[in-house]
Amino acid sequence: MNKVKVVICGKEYSLHTEEEPTYVYALARKLEKSIAEIVGNNTNISVYSASVMIALSSLDNLNKANEAMDNLRVQIKDYVDEAGKARLERDSAVREADALRTRITELEDSLKFKQLKNSINDKDNKKKV
Repeated sequence: MNKVKVVICGKEYSLHTEEEPTYVYALARKLEKSIAEIVGNNTNISVYSASVMIALSSLDNLNKANEAMDNLRVQIKDYVDEAGKARLERDSAVREADALRTRITELEDSLKFKQLKNSINDKDNKKKV
C-alpha cells in the first residue's frame, strides 16, 4: 500500500492506494487542470461545483465504457460460440470425407477385383473355344 500526498487546487490530500505514486500524481494533475479549465471558462463556478461536474462526467464515461465492455463480451462470446459450431461442422465434414475416401477405395478395390475376375474368365473362355 502506498501513501501518496497530492495537492489539488491548493489543498493537500493524503491517499492510501495500491497504485504507483507517479500514476496518482498524474491523475491529480489532470484533475487540477480540468477544474482550472472549468473555473477559468466561468468565474461563477466554484472549485467544488467544477469538481462535482468532473465527477459526474467521469462516472458517465465509466458507465459508457462498462456498457461498451459488456457489449464486447457478448460479441466475443457469440464469436466463440460460432467458432465452436464451425469447428464441430468442420470435424464432421472431415470425418465424412474420410469415410467417403474409404468407401471409394473399397469400391475401386471391388472394381479391380471384378475386372480381374472377368479377365480371367475371358481367358478361360477363349481357351475352351
